[in-house]
Amino acid sequence: MKLAVSACLIGEKVRYDGGHKRDRFVTDELSRYCSYIPFCPEALAFGTPRSSIRMVHEDGENHIVSNKDGADLTEHLLGFSNLELQRIANEDLCGIIFKSKSPSCGLGSSKTYLPNGFAEGKSDGMFVSICRKKFPYLPMEEEGRLVDDWLRENFIMQIFAYKSFEDLKKNAPDMKKLIKFHTKNKFMLQAKDEKLYRELGKIVGNHNSFSFFETFLFYEEKFKSAIAKKSSRKRDRNVVEHMAGFFKKELLKVEKEILHMQIEEYTQGFIPLIVPLSTIHLYAKKYEIHYLLEQTFLTPYPKELALRSSLQSSK
Repeated sequence: MKLAVSACLIGEKVRYDGGHKRDRFVTDELSRYCSYIPFCPEALAFGTPRSSIRMVHEDGENHIVSNKDGADLTEHLLGFSNLELQRIANEDLCGIIFKSKSPSCGLGSSKTYLPNGFAEGKSDGMFVSICRKKFPYLPMEEEGRLVDDWLRENFIMQIFAYKSFEDLKKNAPDMKKLIKFHTKNKFMLQAKDEKLYRELGKIVGNHNSFSFFETFLFYEEKFKSAIAKKSSRKRDRNVVEHMAGFFKKELLKVEKEILHMQIEEYTQGFIPLIVPLSTIHLYAKKYEIHYLLEQTFLTPYPKELALRSSLQSSK
């Protein structure tokens, strides 16, 4: 799986001061499952080291201005940003991780200033803005937000779900494969957005009204929109309870009590999501509920990442 990543986050010395901002999660953990396509439009445009820049909001538009002499560098940086965009667009990407607060790469965290030098607010950096237009459904996040366990878990689930759809697309998809794909992703989609899940169900259920090509395109748009939604403790609880219903007749009294207690304690924020899910996985194996064992929601990404082990991974 390929991710485009701000070069400074993987230790490349491309910052304006000649340094880097190596991120340990990116380099030490996520790198076991991804290969990285580094980018840095600022280094490409101005070299390293270089004078720092800022984003100035004037006449309804954001401009890139040199902190050294006030020169307007907007068109120069935009040209090199488009070159970087074209380069990463040629890769089979499943996501992008940007450097927070950067005038080019901040994802909603780039400071904007008024012409008089006063801070105005925050916005997307220049490179982020053109990436959003080019890749409307591609998972995107910045390393500054990935320190939040909830945002991290949602982003990692999103990139792996995105990759699974891209794999389906490459593997000569047909209606049978699409229905199987939708079925195994049922609970993950419900945990993301119940409404979009139902719309996706209608797409695969009414496929005879359209060509498979049209159906597949409709499904792709809705699926990638759904996996971009953030999970919630309430929706997760509903999904876990639904899954538990698949073997309620088989469970012993003590097994029911254990699972019910875990679901309640998760809902109250006393234990992480991994606890009731592990119990459901154990019971599904014990009672051979294959429908559940095949569900993406149980293992949406490699378990070694252990993202659901944190109390803060749910909100």
